[in-house]
Amino acid sequence: MGAGSRKSLESCLSEAYGIGANRLHRSLGILSLTAFGVGCTVGAGIFSLTGEIAAHQAGPAVALSFVLASCACFFAGLCYAEFAAMVPLSGSAYSYAYVTLGELVAWIIGWSLVLEWGLAASAVAVSWSGYVQAALHDLGFTLPPRLSQAPLMLDAQHHWQMTAAWFDLPAVLVVLACTALPLAGMRASAAVNDVLVIAKVAALLVLVLVGVHYVNPAHWHPFIPPNTGHYGAFGWSGVLQGAGTLFFAYVGFDGVATLAEDAREPQRTLPWSLFASLLICTLLYVSVSLVITGLADYRSLGVTDPLYQALSGAHAALGPVKALIGLVAILGLLPVILASVVGQARIFYSMARDGLLPPAFARLSRQRSTPVAGTLITGLLAAAIAGVLPLTILGDLVSIGTLLAFVVVCIGVVVLRRTAPAAHRPFRTPWVPLIPLLGIGCCSLLMYSLGWSNWLRLIIWMALGLALYFAYGRQHSRLAR
Repeated sequence: MGAGSRKSLESCLSEAYGIGANRLHRSLGILSLTAFGVGCTVGAGIFSLTGEIAAHQAGPAVALSFVLASCACFFAGLCYAEFAAMVPLSGSAYSYAYVTLGELVAWIIGWSLVLEWGLAASAVAVSWSGYVQAALHDLGFTLPPRLSQAPLMLDAQHHWQMTAAWFDLPAVLVVLACTALPLAGMRASAAVNDVLVIAKVAALLVLVLVGVHYVNPAHWHPFIPPNTGHYGAFGWSGVLQGAGTLFFAYVGFDGVATLAEDAREPQRTLPWSLFASLLICTLLYVSVSLVITGLADYRSLGVTDPLYQALSGAHAALGPVKALIGLVAILGLLPVILASVVGQARIFYSMARDGLLPPAFARLSRQRSTPVAGTLITGLLAAAIAGVLPLTILGDLVSIGTLLAFVVVCIGVVVLRRTAPAAHRPFRTPWVPLIPLLGIGCCSLLMYSLGWSNWLRLIIWMALGLALYFAYGRQHSRLAR
């Protein structure tokens, strides 16, 4: 058996429901799963990238960019739901690809998911750092520049430049703190996550319900600013490219699938939680983006804390809302970092269980049944990356890696309908192959919109992954043995 070998559905179900000491504990229901999905979705995308896209690509039509990204997520989500119910394993798209397209494709997807989860933790940490520094500045305290930003940045021509900074200290510290919590067990992590997610959603609703009374409709004209002559610089191309970047704002919704082996009754709870988290996030994103572009000129929002910026320049009566958003952004981004670390550790766990990574990644702590090595390595690497890279680079890398995984999941549904038509499907994607094809088309279009520089980074990342697979994974594959 070689790189094209596939796992059977029967072996996957045996892994998911088997009995043994090295098993994750099924403790999460629909509420906790949905809160996890919302918690790791509503993050830097709305709190930071919204302003970047509005200021440089889409203007007030950033709301349309969110809608386009959500459409791609919806089609891919229907395919995710079918697989999540059929193959309730922690590996998410990696496990689905192993069943349908073979070991090599599964490895490629697992490797691309490192971009989704590992770099998402770094990107959100950079956003968190921006809000913390803004809040400290309002209190009269400013961190030294050498310890408050990344030492690398991209200029307007996408050339790398060195800054005078050493590293982003707040971003590093918050990742390390969020790495410690999962080591206490998923039940404790879920309890903290539930509370913070409820507070985050409530604060964004307050922003929308209060801020809408102070909106200046003149800020929405023109709703789609005319293109400046370059692709992606406003106009419809800007809306499309903005959707590709803002796909980063939705990457967490499939985090529900990474908790398949932590979920009670996964064949029922996973599909419901996937769609509930996607619906909640889409409504929040569109509402908040419309309000903040109505409160301030979109050109002023190209900062790391655009919600704070929009409320600062609006009516004085919004001062309490500004303080609330600042506090909740600082607290509300923590679940996203936490969920990213947890999700990546589960991906590593599944890959190591299949022999494609060293067995240490599949080893669980006896007391908490958590993958210690995967959690620690994810946290340390994410902290290091958060300290040196800027938000825009991280956001694009997360988006293109996630979109690739979504394309493979959509392909996998079509393949499995042909290779295993009689398999039990607790949830069935409707209108196959139309829905998967729409998912493939939407995700591919958004990948194309991200530009050649991001494709080049993806190719380099995949080349490193393939070298690791042929050097280690193929030799130690449990399926091959």
